Amino acid sequence: MTMKAHSSTADETRQSTFVGTRWRKQARAPAGERYGAFGFVVLLHIGLLWALLQLAPVQEALLSAAPIMVHFIAPPPPETPPTPPAPPKPKPVAPAPVRKAPPLPLLTTPVDKPAAPVQAAPPPKAPELPPVEAPPPPKPAPPAITQPSFGAAYLNNPPPAYPFSARRRREEGTVQLKVFVNAAGMPEKIELHRSSGSPGLDQAAQDAVRRWRFVPARQGDTPVAAWVIVPIKFTLEG
Repeated sequence: MTMKAHSSTADETRQSTFVGTRWRKQARAPAGERYGAFGFVVLLHIGLLWALLQLAPVQEALLSAAPIMVHFIAPPPPETPPTPPAPPKPKPVAPAPVRKAPPLPLLTTPVDKPAAPVQAAPPPKAPELPPVEAPPPPKPAPPAITQPSFGAAYLNNPPPAYPFSARRRREEGTVQLKVFVNAAGMPEKIELHRSSGSPGLDQAAQDAVRRWRFVPARQGDTPVAAWVIVPIKFTLEG
């Protein structure tokens, strides 16, 4: 295998020398021809190398001769952030000199005399009103009026006569008469206040009361005229 490799190498050397000699001979050829020849040579070398690599002995020689190197790549150390620079120390500032203000001139102001107190004007007098007369005392209430009366025995007032027609029909009842009695005790007006239901009995009662005498009504000690209700009852016996 080594001899074959050396022979192959020698052949390649002779071919390269032949190509180089031919290239020198054609060095003065035109530029297009030179570039074409150069490309042809490159392609020829590539073809020869490819043919050599296809040979099994050459591949085995290359694999046995090339040592395998394994290197472990260590990871890079972590980057530490740069420490920030310390801030510069402030320079001490010298205090500014304090200037004293010039003294202010004293101003004297004349003191005014206190003003005399102003007396307030007296309030106006209220107008005098004429004296108000007291109202007269209320008059006393008049005395109550007593009604006229007709039942005294000394009046001698006769009872009414029972009408014959009413007796025969057996009529009974009570008649109420409204009588206006004057201050002298005489009946001036007689009105039928409530009927007995019998015209004969009503008329007999009015005729009898017209002849009666009354005790007049009084207001205090004074006799006065007034109205009075006089009831008269008609009743049959047996």
